Amino acid sequence: METLSIPQKEGNRFKVLKGREVHKQKTLINKSYLRKKLEVVEKQSNVYLSSAKYQLRGVIDEVLTFSDNTMAPLDFKYAEYKKINYKTHKIQALCYCLLIEDNFQKKANKAFIVYTRSKNKLIDLNFNDKDRKNLDKQIKEVINIIITGYYPKKTSSKKRCVDCCYRNICEN
Repeated sequence: METLSIPQKEGNRFKVLKGREVHKQKTLINKSYLRKKLEVVEKQSNVYLSSAKYQLRGVIDEVLTFSDNTMAPLDFKYAEYKKINYKTHKIQALCYCLLIEDNFQKKANKAFIVYTRSKNKLIDLNFNDKDRKNLDKQIKEVINIIITGYYPKKTSSKKRCVDCCYRNICEN
């Protein structure tokens, strides 16, 4: 999208449209609800954050503040929980943690994902220094692709191609 100026047009895809609808509903319902079991003392919904330091930006479904003054993102996924933590979900969650830390100057070493198609199953992810170093490397790789126009290697998994908005033009 950035390198070749080809829009994703993801807004036409069913899962994207349904996911947006779910996000909208979650924002309107229980606006003041705080997850007491997680010791949440404050939440903000649909928070746009950006960071020049990390060259990231995004809209976080919920930014949670805990009683110990740390913070974490909570992301709603229109997906089923299949007892595995998808790499893409973990990367997105850690990116959100970096955005929170850079914008709020508070620690964010964990994240939460709610899988709406599995009865709102809540899972938590914890991050360490190794995760952060790996993400830093990935961010640099993406920036290099954008700057140089380098075309990345094809994915090793054809399953990823099924729901990709670039599958019709990709060389895979």
